[in-house]
Amino acid sequence: MQTQDVLKHPMDAATPGSEIAAMYLAVRARSLALVEGLTPEDMGLQSMEDASPAKWHLAHTSWFFEQFILKEHVTDYASPDDRFAFLFNSYYVQMGPRHTRSNRGLISRPDVDAVLAYRSHVDAAMLKLLAEGGPEAQIIQELATLGCHHEMQHQELLVTDLLHALSYNPLLPAYREPSPRNVTEAAPLGWIDHGGGLVEIGHDGDGFAYDCEGPRHKAYLRPFRLASRLVTNGDWIHFMEAGGYETAEHWLSDGWARRERDDWDAPLFWWQQDGQWWSYTLRGPRPVDLNAPVVHVSYYEAEAFARWSGKRLPTEAEWEVVARDYPIKGNFLNSGNYHPTTPQNPNDTQLWGDVWEWTQSPFTPYPGFRAPKGAVGEYSGKFMCNQFVLRGGSCATPIDQMRPTYRTFFYPHQRWQMLGLRLADDV
Repeated sequence: MQTQDVLKHPMDAATPGSEIAAMYLAVRARSLALVEGLTPEDMGLQSMEDASPAKWHLAHTSWFFEQFILKEHVTDYASPDDRFAFLFNSYYVQMGPRHTRSNRGLISRPDVDAVLAYRSHVDAAMLKLLAEGGPEAQIIQELATLGCHHEMQHQELLVTDLLHALSYNPLLPAYREPSPRNVTEAAPLGWIDHGGGLVEIGHDGDGFAYDCEGPRHKAYLRPFRLASRLVTNGDWIHFMEAGGYETAEHWLSDGWARRERDDWDAPLFWWQQDGQWWSYTLRGPRPVDLNAPVVHVSYYEAEAFARWSGKRLPTEAEWEVVARDYPIKGNFLNSGNYHPTTPQNPNDTQLWGDVWEWTQSPFTPYPGFRAPKGAVGEYSGKFMCNQFVLRGGSCATPIDQMRPTYRTFFYPHQRWQMLGLRLADDV
């Protein structure tokens, strides 16, 4: 795969005619940078139904621009292959039938070069359309902005799905070369107090946000406090050594059943070797850093840890009203670490980046929520059932995505994403 050749296709020479064109160029280039160094075999791996091959992510994000923008707004647009509409649809029922999700890893053809050519084809058409303007320019730019943020979500999935797939290789290969470890000690656990009361949360309509982030609404909070730092690997080992995985009283009933079924006794990707805990990361196998935030734990595990600690998980409203007073900076995908780190500054709360933080809030619609009409309305609304909200972004999240109202969501048993936790307590 000649990725460098793709980076030199005509879009690099284009002069962006608008802010959205510049965003489009940057986002599309980052996706290609994330697959540099991967082999075609790497690009086709699918380790479970929840994950997708890197090649599929590159194709699906192009499909999104093609289906929602180019086919709708360019009368003479022609896809390089009309069958791609079936192969690379994800879950948009209104866009027609789609390939079985669990079988994405079986799509050996189109090969990687054909997928990269598909991206180039879509890029050329998109940049031409964005430069033209015209009466539909506003709706096109809004959809292109959504498409860019959609692709950023898939950039996160691309690296975490690849981590899960590579973890099955006995050679434990590294996605990126190992890097020196930060040996800073974790700060002592403190608390950030909040007086509660009537607050407003949710997006106010200024700038981009996903539909599920609004409408802005009032919520009443009792006085509470958030932990001043994330739960660390060292904290988690204390939980394990205290019998946390063997004591049913700490666990929700569904969580205990899942722990027994899947034989959980540690976070995902952990194993013990010569009396020391190790973990598999995107930079290869590493001894577990006791001071770094724990990662790859499910909602069930996070909730059990909080109960064992005599604390609880925060609600998403509690998290938002505290976090919006802190600048959005931290260890994101752009940092190039690809794993959680211990901050150099002991006053760093790590409210942003490193790990997504589980909340106790179910992913449900805010008061007054209405999904947009048409297939684009399937983006979030139809998933508002049986999942929990996480906040703050992670070391695999592009920082461009982050804002205090951003809600992501996963099922309570899922662990392969960069998922961690912060404790909360009542005052």
